[in-house]
This record gives sequence, C-alpha cells and structure tokens, in this order.
Amino acid sequence: MEKKISLSKAALIAGLGLLVMVLTVPFAEFYIFPKLVSDDIVETTNNITNNRLLFITSIFLHFITLICDIIVAWALYIFLKPVSQQFSLLTAWFRLIYTSVYLIALVNLIKILSLIGSSNFVSETQLNENVNFYLNSFKLEWSFGLIIFAIYLILLGFLVFQSFYIPKVFGVLIFIAGLGYLVHTLGTFLTPNTNLDFLFITFFGELVFMFWLLIKGRKIKLRTT
Repeated sequence: MEKKISLSKAALIAGLGLLVMVLTVPFAEFYIFPKLVSDDIVETTNNITNNRLLFITSIFLHFITLICDIIVAWALYIFLKPVSQQFSLLTAWFRLIYTSVYLIALVNLIKILSLIGSSNFVSETQLNENVNFYLNSFKLEWSFGLIIFAIYLILLGFLVFQSFYIPKVFGVLIFIAGLGYLVHTLGTFLTPNTNLDFLFITFFGELVFMFWLLIKGRKIKLRTT
C-alpha cells in the first residue's frame, strides 16, 4: 500500500527548501556577482578568470536553488492538494516551468566557464564579447523566467487564500508578491529606464509564508486523501 506523506511533513519540506533558497541565491547575486561583474566587460572577464573558483561557487549555488525549486513545487503541491488537487497541480507546474527556464539561463554561466578554460584558443576581444553575450543572455532569460514565477505566485496566493487551514493573510501577501514580481520584471522589458526598485518590498510574501510553514505549518495534523 502506498504510504502518503502528511501535510505537516510537506509543510516542513517546503519550508526547509525555501530556507535554503534564501541562503543560496542572495549570496550568489548580492555577494559573489558584484565582486566579479562590473560595467567594464574587460574587467569582468579578468575577474572571472582570476576568481574561477568563486564563479563556479555561484553556479553551484544557483544549481542548488534549482533543486530546491523542484522540491518546493512538489511539497507545496501535496500541502495544498486538499484545497484543490487540480489547481494545486497547475500551480506546481508553473514553478516547474519557471525552473526549466532558470536552468536554460544558468547554462549561459556554464558556457562562460568553458570559455574561460579555453581562453588560449580565442582572442581577447572574442573572449570579452562572448562573456558579455552569455552574461546578458543569463540575465535576460532568467528575467523572462521570473514572469512565469510571478504567475506562479499569483496562483499560489489564490490557492493559499482559498485554503481552510492557512491564515488568509498569507494568500494576500503571496498574491501581492506575485504582482510585484510581474510589474517589476515586465518593467525591465517594457520600460527599462523606469526605476521600479520600490516594488522590492512586495517580494517578501513567500519569505513570510516560509516562516509560517516552518513554525505553524509543520504542526498541522490534517492528512492528504
């Protein structure tokens, strides 16, 4: 007989997965990348070449995040299945699609690593141009993925709001976070000169939900059917 995972375990798994992501992506994006990437592509190429291990670390941190995204999508699907199995599955698929786009974007950083390793076979100008191309491709493709992630958060917020065992305020916060991601990301494509950094405050919805999953969600006794 198939053993079914309890909602409390699903909440704990989802919360831990989100917690790991809180530690990985910010470290890669706000600590490692600023040390390596600058407005001068020649300086950026030299930084990556001279700090190859640091660059590899940033790639692995992103990869760990990808794995956690898959785990969180699965765990939240189980956790929210009592609300609506079909809608919970649809929501999980949006996170998985986002993860796929994220992986495609991450391949660009791996290609830079390959270029740095074979720099003796290309001119310095070609190397700089290629590094610049792949860095821009990574940013652009990941930004496109964030549009899908924004839709995921909107769906997740609606699902959480409809639940009978989660405070509705978390559904509202996650829904607002999704709208914030959507407006901010679309703004980078449609109005790149507009400063939308003030929307950063809306991004904490999923973070707040993470704390609830770890503190309260793991104590829920209701089991999946």
